[in-house]
Amino acid sequence: MTSENINLIESAKQAALEVLLHNAKGPFQELPRTAGWGYPEPYTRDLLISIFGIAVSGNNILLKSMRRVLETLAENQSEKGHIPSLVHDKEDRGASDTTPLFLIAVAIFREVMQQPDFLKKAIEKALLWMEYQSPSDRSLIAQQPTSDWRDEQWVTGYGLFVNTLAYMYLRLYGNHLRAQNIREEIGKFTITNEKHHQHVHEGLVVKHKPYYAFWSYKIYSSERFDLLGNSLSILSGIASSSRAEAMTSWIEKECAAMMEKGELAPGLTPNFFPFIKPGEIDWYPRYEEFNQPGEYHNGGAWPFISGFYIAALVATGKIKLAERKLLELTNTIKLSRTGELEFGFNEWYKAQNGEPRGQDWQTWSASNYLYAVKCVEEKHTPFFDRIREMN
Repeated sequence: MTSENINLIESAKQAALEVLLHNAKGPFQELPRTAGWGYPEPYTRDLLISIFGIAVSGNNILLKSMRRVLETLAENQSEKGHIPSLVHDKEDRGASDTTPLFLIAVAIFREVMQQPDFLKKAIEKALLWMEYQSPSDRSLIAQQPTSDWRDEQWVTGYGLFVNTLAYMYLRLYGNHLRAQNIREEIGKFTITNEKHHQHVHEGLVVKHKPYYAFWSYKIYSSERFDLLGNSLSILSGIASSSRAEAMTSWIEKECAAMMEKGELAPGLTPNFFPFIKPGEIDWYPRYEEFNQPGEYHNGGAWPFISGFYIAALVATGKIKLAERKLLELTNTIKLSRTGELEFGFNEWYKAQNGEPRGQDWQTWSASNYLYAVKCVEEKHTPFFDRIREMN
């Protein structure tokens, strides 16, 4: 990497820290805001995902802010252990990813702060809540449509993203048998026959593809590619080293093909593809407004997800590719809606032209940029290394 590129990344790191410090105190009970100007609310999943970048930053102000988030969530936890979708609003419930993210964030916070019993009672309740989220009473977690981070895109049944989170927290809290069961169930093929035999259990492996399915349930599934869930499958060690190698090579090949067809701007990696198009079986009328092909959850490029993908490349040993993708991400996060910011850290970018379409100075965009830089600089993946070693 040239000195010019190194200086650019260093400038972006400082800008990311500025974003996080700016967002560390918002108008709702002095909790962090989700974005610098839009999204003043403290959205639980956004703030919990930011634990990775905050933890490696070592910044005391940000760590103190994260402590406030975690303690407030524990206070607002439901009687049965569920974590709300808004940190300050105990009645805003229903998400499938907030509770596993809370479990992961507390485990990382405990490690960084050397406080092994931090929020012990809340963790016990959250662990019990998650045990009841498996309708088969085995291991895989099921969810209701629209209840994870994709609020405009349905996930039916066993979603890859939520189950990678479940696997991670089970490893972090020492429940290795249940974690191994999830890994084994994910490793089964999706069911493609219309007849579902009594003792055949669905999984998330797609025949003749190196990645895991977006979701599956009984005889139904979506075999489109989910960058977030699959990146976490690599980082957590659910994916074997050979599958991780094949998957990352496949991603780069598919992105190159999309660029040739004009479906993807250079330097971007879509969160989801192939894009869902009008007239296809999983297209919904509401997508006309929110989820056009290459936009938002239907293939938009999200910096926080790209941060995990870069970390996954490091975990796979593809350091040079990770460096290139980091530089591409750095050039992307320079873009802003206003055009007046040196670094926009926008929420998401339109796949076909790289236009920033979300809110600038997004907390999880900035935090996962810091995490990606740390992984590339040190050639390892903090926190995830330990999880993979448990396999």
